[in-house]
Amino acid sequence: MRHLRSVIVGLVASIVLSSLAFVTAGEAAIARKSARHGPKPSPSFKCETPKFRIVVDVGHTPDSYGALSARNDPEFGFNFRLARLITAKLKSEGFAATRLLVTDGKARPSLFKRVGAANEGRADLFLSVHHDSVPDKLLETWEFDGAKSYFSDRFSGHSLFVSRQNPHFATSLMLARMIGRQLKQQGLHYASQYTLPVMGRYRRQLLDKDVGVYRYDSLVVLSRTRSAAVLLEAGSIINRDEEMEMNSPERHEAVAQAVAAAMREFCEKR
Repeated sequence: MRHLRSVIVGLVASIVLSSLAFVTAGEAAIARKSARHGPKPSPSFKCETPKFRIVVDVGHTPDSYGALSARNDPEFGFNFRLARLITAKLKSEGFAATRLLVTDGKARPSLFKRVGAANEGRADLFLSVHHDSVPDKLLETWEFDGAKSYFSDRFSGHSLFVSRQNPHFATSLMLARMIGRQLKQQGLHYASQYTLPVMGRYRRQLLDKDVGVYRYDSLVVLSRTRSAAVLLEAGSIINRDEEMEMNSPERHEAVAQAVAAAMREFCEKR
């Protein structure tokens, strides 16, 4: 299993080198300095579609690839594929200033790189794309492709997170709700387990019980960005059935369409 992981991570790393990444190692110092001073609200703005700066962040890095799926695929790969499609979809809808953000390095330093890149680029919206797992105590074991693997079929669905520490919390919440409504219209359901005691330190306050928006105040990429910020967990890759769905073009398209429709709605109301 350890060998399988290293092979997968190496393949994913090669994807990044040919991606649209716009953060380099040389920007790390600027990023840390920008993030350290905390978010400063930008002036109020109207949403002019071609000029609206959306940063679509690929969650995690090749070195710190997030969760492993039920079939031992790293979360980073799922995040990259979906974030790239969301970026393309937004551009096709007229959001020409949309950028895909891919970072490198270890987990915590990469968080400050993301924040620094978004703040230095004067983003209007920071959207971080992830895929979900569960706490270790909820995992079960099975064998896949000759290797011991872990899964949990108990929970499924997407979820959206915002931070009250973000200087544009109200706008972040509005956008998260719009994305959630569009996902619901696509026939998708949100993950309800975050309100349960079994989630332990991962338990979150549910801000919108209709579309699955949760509060996650301390998360760096949500609290330190100067723009509105939303984190999307697009689905559970530790759930064996949903992992297969998350690998399908149909599911990718449904999520990307939902994000684009939400952005159109947001701009029409600005």
